[in-house]
Amino acid sequence: MSNGAGRVPEHRPRTAAAHRIPQTLLYALSAVLAACLVALGTARSAEAAPPGDDLIKVFVVQDPAQTGGQLATLQSIATATLGDAARAGEIFELNRGQTQRDGAALNSPGDQLHPGWILRLPQDASGPGVQLARDTGGGNGASAPQAVVTGDAQSTMLTIPLAAAAALLSAILLALITVGIVGRRKVRAAAGAVGRGVRALGAPARRRRQLAQRQATSRRFDADGLSVQRAYGALGEFAAMDREPERPVHALSIDDSGVTVWLSASDSADASWASIDGTRWRRPATAPGLQGQGGDAGVTSRSVLTTACLVRAGTDAEDRPVFVDLSRLDGVLSVSGDRTVARDVVQNLLAEIARTRPNTPVTVLRGAADAPPLAVPPNLAQMPQAATSSVARPFPAHGTVRAAASRRPVRGLVVVSGTPGTREAAELAALCSVGWTGLVCGEVQEAHWRWYTDGDGHVDIPVLDLQLTVPA
Repeated sequence: MSNGAGRVPEHRPRTAAAHRIPQTLLYALSAVLAACLVALGTARSAEAAPPGDDLIKVFVVQDPAQTGGQLATLQSIATATLGDAARAGEIFELNRGQTQRDGAALNSPGDQLHPGWILRLPQDASGPGVQLARDTGGGNGASAPQAVVTGDAQSTMLTIPLAAAAALLSAILLALITVGIVGRRKVRAAAGAVGRGVRALGAPARRRRQLAQRQATSRRFDADGLSVQRAYGALGEFAAMDREPERPVHALSIDDSGVTVWLSASDSADASWASIDGTRWRRPATAPGLQGQGGDAGVTSRSVLTTACLVRAGTDAEDRPVFVDLSRLDGVLSVSGDRTVARDVVQNLLAEIARTRPNTPVTVLRGAADAPPLAVPPNLAQMPQAATSSVARPFPAHGTVRAAASRRPVRGLVVVSGTPGTREAAELAALCSVGWTGLVCGEVQEAHWRWYTDGDGHVDIPVLDLQLTVPA
């Protein structure tokens, strides 16, 4: 017993000392990392200093193949970089008579711009198309500026000196060794932290790439009308016909390889369709009737035009556009999460309706005080804000269960920017109770469909078990 009792006090001091050593190393490591961060901050401050006098803002005219077939004009450049097409004259005066790379020059405001031309911009220009270039023409020289040095006039280039990079690498290696002394679990935690740090450093570039892809999707939607016609044709095959009731199609996707439809779990498609899971059915492009033209399919497709309202909500993981039927909303769609992406969702739905159902009535209600108003496309008929004193009937408490949705033609739209207050919620409920459809950038408890967005430009549609990339 005495020997056992004697071993206990000897064992405990050794354990405490063993823990004090890694803690000391961790403190030293923290000091090293702090010094590296200070050095990097100093380097970044030096690199982030304002550009020299020979750097100016420019716009590089893109080839039409990169812009969906549209060649830039002075007016479109002024709109994109200055926010005002009327300022095109300022851009013309800055570039009048300057020789471009191909030997041509801009001599008249109506001259066609050539791909590859580098045009000077006023100093207050901004946006993704604005770049920095060295002014080789000496301010008012006869040649255009050359040597574009950045892709975005709003971005800052970061250059890490070799010594600072070596110090940072040494600190990271020391961190891994030190944490290895403490234990494997801490090594994994450190590796995870390093991975998160690397991902954080790459996040801005990744976000820019995602935004560019989403903008390209928006341009593609603007130019594509064929897929909308094909979608209505496919939808017509599931409409009520003879003694067969309608099989509700809640969403569908069409591309060159075939068509996919989302049905209720209790419904099924005919033999030309193959079941993917409990609700999704797909038919290849080689199967008959895909276009929905001719025969009964063509007739029924015309019959659903007055009730169905197909809009492309975004693209799936295979970059295929996915249509949802807004007539299945049964009242209100609530889009929450990242506020910027939520606004993109609603703006895209408005643009889709403006293309396929022009002159649809729209009334806009202001929700949260800090939410900027949504822009109503000119093709839609914006109505004055509704003045309602009572609600005709309450919203149905359907939740997000797909089978509970009933078809309601889209007679008009109530658009709410931000979560509605008490008065706006009453006006929204009153209008939706008499057949209007609500699109809300924010939370509405009575909404039948709820979509959730994230900062990466995605929207989750739980009722369809689907995640889409949102056009920007």
